[in-house]
Order: sequence, then structure tokens, then C-alpha cells
Amino acid sequence: MNSTLSLNRPVRNYTLGSFKNPKLIEARPSRHQLRSHLIDFSKLKWFGNVNSRTGSSVQQQLRDYSCESRRITSRRIRVSSNDAQFGSFPNKGGAESSSFAEFITSERVKVVAMLALSLALCNADRVVMSVAIVPLSLAHGWSRSFSGIVQSSFLWGYLISPIAGGTLVDYYGGKAVMACGVALWSLATFLTPWAAENSLLALLFARAMLGVAEGVALPCMNNMIARWFPSTERARAVAMAMAGFQLGNAIGLTLSPILMSQGGIFGPFVIFGLCGFLWVLVWLSATSSTPDRSPQISKYELDYIMNKRQKSHAVESKPKTKMIPPFRRLLSKMPTWSLIVANAMHSWGFFVILSWMPIYFNSVHHVDLRQAAWFSAVPWCMMALTGYLAGLWSDTLIRNGTSITLTRKIMQSIGFVGPAVALVGLTAAKTPSTASAWLSLAVGLKAFSHCGFLVNLQEIAPHYSGVLHGLSNTAGTFAAIIGTVGAGFFVELVGSFQGFLLLTSLLYFLAALFYIKFSTGERVHFDESADS
Repeated sequence: MNSTLSLNRPVRNYTLGSFKNPKLIEARPSRHQLRSHLIDFSKLKWFGNVNSRTGSSVQQQLRDYSCESRRITSRRIRVSSNDAQFGSFPNKGGAESSSFAEFITSERVKVVAMLALSLALCNADRVVMSVAIVPLSLAHGWSRSFSGIVQSSFLWGYLISPIAGGTLVDYYGGKAVMACGVALWSLATFLTPWAAENSLLALLFARAMLGVAEGVALPCMNNMIARWFPSTERARAVAMAMAGFQLGNAIGLTLSPILMSQGGIFGPFVIFGLCGFLWVLVWLSATSSTPDRSPQISKYELDYIMNKRQKSHAVESKPKTKMIPPFRRLLSKMPTWSLIVANAMHSWGFFVILSWMPIYFNSVHHVDLRQAAWFSAVPWCMMALTGYLAGLWSDTLIRNGTSITLTRKIMQSIGFVGPAVALVGLTAAKTPSTASAWLSLAVGLKAFSHCGFLVNLQEIAPHYSGVLHGLSNTAGTFAAIIGTVGAGFFVELVGSFQGFLLLTSLLYFLAALFYIKFSTGERVHFDESADS
């Protein structure tokens, strides 16, 4: 009789009615695991003398409990997985909307949202000079070629930091390095008005320091996404972060003329600098470098990320990366060079468009500065939208069985061939509206590159993604300097922006062919001790 009472007591605590109470389920998750699944109902006689009526009742209650436990566990696993994969498992009723609501409040979305905001500030601080260069050139009598030198001073600093910054990111993690980077570039932005008022050398130094600090931004973004997102979600995560990057261009180009009209030429530098300091405070207090260190993350989200990470050779599954990376082995593989070439071409096109389009609209289509900024800003909004759509499509292709290698090549081909064709159309545009439409198409399709080479960095070298990003960024910065400065000299010598745009189109075609030939989506073992 005692055995019957002891057996019935836990069963009565978990009747069907109690399972309908969500608070009880959430408060005691460990009490609803699969222990009942291990019960062999044919061996209930082991508990002692149980009469047939009591034994039958006990068996029925245990079967009911087992069924409910399976159903609840299944429901929890399904919700957690849907939450993690943007509602990728179809459910009946309102399950999809519920899982999406849970996803957008998850910790990894908060992390990528903060990254997107930092990249928005990164580009806003960068493009202010693209607008301010017009009144500064008029005030100081600078030529087109010298204006290109002033704008390229940012890239002098950007050339220095990516490799060192990428190495620091791999060693210390993205959180700390990103905080230092944002603090330093916000200080450089804030001090730019003082530097410009004192001397040209001080202005060039401030812009170079901005470049040094911003060189760590994309390696940090890649590192944090590799730690927080499984491989089936990374393209979308990168697209979300890079959407902030592109919106930063639009924000900088549209707000700068307004702020300049209200607070003088240097108004936007002060405002954006202060915003950066505020971001650092929120970043340090509200985010963690890895999911397992986050005090706010739910158990189910953490389990999902950790399980997926184990299957995809995540960063933390191996001892900490060496402080001095294997540069020789990194550069001995053609997939590395495919990323370097892709980043170089991406940066060439990006900085040429970013730096020269306001001047292009002002000089070729004769629109005033504020209109030129608006025409130049529209494409970046388009890039933010198409980048996210490209991420959705990329992850869908992989989940449906398309190989990672083929997916990356498709994305990169669209990201290079599309802008190449659109730039040809831009050269033939006769009105500002037509030119803005072609430019929007070029920049919008360019966003597909983010789901090509930019995600590919994490896939071929998860333990060296930071330094590999630094290497490719350095090549990209060289290309950006040549493109930015070269565009000014080209226009002075030839007298035409259109010729330089046609040259850029040709380079896009050649870079696409190189990437298709030599890239891969498979992991490349750069360590001599790595298992094959």
C-alpha cells in the first residue's frame, strides 16, 4: 500500500489539468523531461503488491503523463527551433507568428541589431566628408585631385588597422575590440572641426585616425556573428548588420546637409561623434562576447546555438587562436585569394560611388548640394533592402540542399555582374532621376556580395576569420585608395566621369570570373595540425 501511495503522489502532481497551466510548465522545466519514457509498463509488478484495479489505474495515469510529456517536450523543441531559424518549420495556426515574435526578442537579434547600429555610425562618420568636401573645396580653393587626396586620407588609416585589428579580434573577441574602435572613431569625428580650423595636416591626421579605428568594424562584426549565429542563419545575420552599414550612408548623406545648414559645416561631425559615445555605453552594458556568457539568454536559445555550433565547427570548439596567425599558409590557398580579389573589387566600387557620387550629380547633372546628397542616398537605402532579401534567399538555398559553394558563387556573381551592367547604363543616363535609378540598381545588386565573399570568410577559416578579413580588407583599402584618388586624376585628365565608370564595370566582370573559378564554401585547413 505504501508503494502505491508513493507511486501515485508524483503522478497526481502532473495531471492533465496542470499541464494546461503554462506557468507551471515554465517554472518546472526539469520535472517534465523524458523520464517517463523509460518506464516499462509491463514491469509494474516490481513495485510490490498492487491489486489489479490499482495497477491498471496507475498504468493509465503513467501513460497519460508520458503522452503529455512527449507532447510538451516536442512543442518546446519545435518552438525553440522555429525561434532560432526565423520560423523555418511550418506550423499550423499561429505557431509561425509566435516563433517569429520570440525570435525578434532573442539575444542574438539584439547583438546583430547593435552591430548594425555601430556600422551605421561607422559609415555616417565616414560619408560626412563626402558632403562637406564641396564647401571645404570652395572655401580653400582645392582642385578635384586634391579633394580626392583629402577624402582618401581616411583610407590611409584604414590601410593600417585591418590585419592588426583582425588578429586582435580573433584573440580577444569582437566585443572588446569593437568598443575600443567605436570610441576611437567617435573621438576622431568629434575632433574633426577643431582639426580643420587649425591646419590641413591636423585634418588629414584626424581623418586617418578615423580610418584606423573603423578598420576593426567589419572583422568584429564577422567574429560576433560567427559566435552567435549557426551557419544556416549567418547570411541573414550578415545582411541585417550590413543593412545598418548601408543605412549609415543614407543617414550621413541626407542628414549632413540639413545639419550643416543649421549648425555650420561641422555640425554633423559633432552630432555623429556624440552618438558614437552613447553607443559604446549601451554595447558594454547590454551585450556579451559569446552566448554562453550572456546572463539574459534563454536556455533554449543557448542550447540551440551550442548544438548547431558543434555541428559546424564553431570558433569556441578549438583552443584560443594563436596571437600570430599563419600568414604564409593563409596566402598559399587560392580560396584566400578569391576573397582578397572580391574584397578589393567590392571596396573599389564602394568607395568610388560613396566618395564621388555627390560631386558627380553636382557637376554632371548640375543639381545643388542638398539634391545631390539625396540622389546619392537613395541607392544605399536600396542596398539595405536588397541585402536582407539576398540573405533570406541565400539561407533558403542552403536549407533546400544547394551546396554552400554554389550558393556563394551565385550571390557573388549577382553582386558583381549586376553592378557592372548597371554602371554601363549609368553612363548613358540623361537626367538626374534616370541616373539615380541606374545607380540604385548598381548599388542594390552590389549587396548580394555580402552573401558571397563576406559570409565566405567565416566558412573557409572560422578560427582565422578576423585576420583573413583583415588581409582582404587591406587589399580592398589599397584598391579603394587607387579608385578614389584615381577617379579625381582621371576626371581632370580625361574630363569625364563616364570613362571611369566604364573602367569600373570592366573590373567587376573580371573579379566575378576570378571568384567563380577559385572560391569554395568548404572549410580550408590552414593549420598544419588540423585534422583533414
